[in-house]
Amino acid sequence: MGENSPDFGYLDRTVELMRRIEREQQENIEAAGSLMADAIEQDRLINVYGGGGHTTLVMGELFFRAGGLANINPIMETGLSVFNHALKYLELERCVNYGRSIMKYFDLKADDVLIIFHNIGINAATIDAAMEAKEQGAKLIAVSSSCWQEQMPADHFIRHPSGKNLFDLADVCIDDYNEVGDCVVEVPGFDTPIAPNSNVIDFYIAHRLEIEAVRQCVARGIEPPVWQSANAPGGDEANARFVEKYRSRVKML
Repeated sequence: MGENSPDFGYLDRTVELMRRIEREQQENIEAAGSLMADAIEQDRLINVYGGGGHTTLVMGELFFRAGGLANINPIMETGLSVFNHALKYLELERCVNYGRSIMKYFDLKADDVLIIFHNIGINAATIDAAMEAKEQGAKLIAVSSSCWQEQMPADHFIRHPSGKNLFDLADVCIDDYNEVGDCVVEVPGFDTPIAPNSNVIDFYIAHRLEIEAVRQCVARGIEPPVWQSANAPGGDEANARFVEKYRSRVKML
């Protein structure tokens, strides 16, 4: 495998990035898992937000997923997602105060947990949502890239007017090390980079956070609420208690 393989190193680079996260972000993953386990112990929801575009997909990966936590509350705004018109969501994720309006609607309470995913971590829909959540008293876990936050020019037009980075606002920061431009493969003879891996990495981090939260719950003697596959025999029956418990509290159920 490597640069001369048919994938031009895509697999190796992606796996190595996962290994780097395991080496360098373990302490932060444990801290985030502790906040998530606290939420479970206190019978709170774990709120998840994607700051625009493809980062909104991670909410779907975490929500109502076999083996996933049943108390996940996706702060889903279709206008910011890839299920909106592409040029429209691109404008909306740069729109000041749009992120605030979303967080105001979901009305987080003091000490609620919010996980924000956004690789770039500087755009208006991300920073405004983070600011509003902090003002609401939420505990903020940020999954983003120090590369984008540090390397993008201070006066770049996509930055929030405050100039703040997502990591400036979070209680726990998990670096996904996404490169500026996202794409990690260069095919000889073609001068435009291809093959982004940010979603692969962020899905990995999302499931690592679940694993860590469940591990800590078990260590505390707490039963974490975990969905079974609804399509496997007995799945609907096993999940019924969580549907009953969370249906009135999780807006997307």
